[in-house]
Amino acid sequence: MANAYEVANCMLHLDAMSEGEGLSNLKLQKLVYYAQGFHLAIFDKPLFDERVEAWTHGPVIPELYQQCKVYGKNPIPFTEEKTASLQVFNSDERELLDEVFEVFGQYSAWKLREMTHEETPWLNHEAKAGVISQDEIREYFKTRIQ
Repeated sequence: MANAYEVANCMLHLDAMSEGEGLSNLKLQKLVYYAQGFHLAIFDKPLFDERVEAWTHGPVIPELYQQCKVYGKNPIPFTEEKTASLQVFNSDERELLDEVFEVFGQYSAWKLREMTHEETPWLNHEAKAGVISQDEIREYFKTRIQ
């Protein structure tokens, strides 16, 4: 099983390959969250084990946030040495990651933030923060794929 950082590296790689404008920590958090949500809904198992929490600016994977916060609002660089981590994904996972990036990578960080603020996994925790369970994420994203 991959970890959240490897999922993030894949998103950074996809952005670099598409000559995107770069991914901020905020945007990267939302893309990794959407990848986890759709993976849970489609395959009924997590893409990664790290927990997702409801923070002010939407769902966040705390461990990933800590690794990326040094970049602030700036784009997080992708370097070729990180491509080895892409081998951890099987073909179904890679196809899903490609699709999530294609669909959601076109939006700005702020738009993705606003989208997550309209979704029940975050809304159910907005006042008290805390962990958003994989079951909550799975059930919500199942409604998105029907």
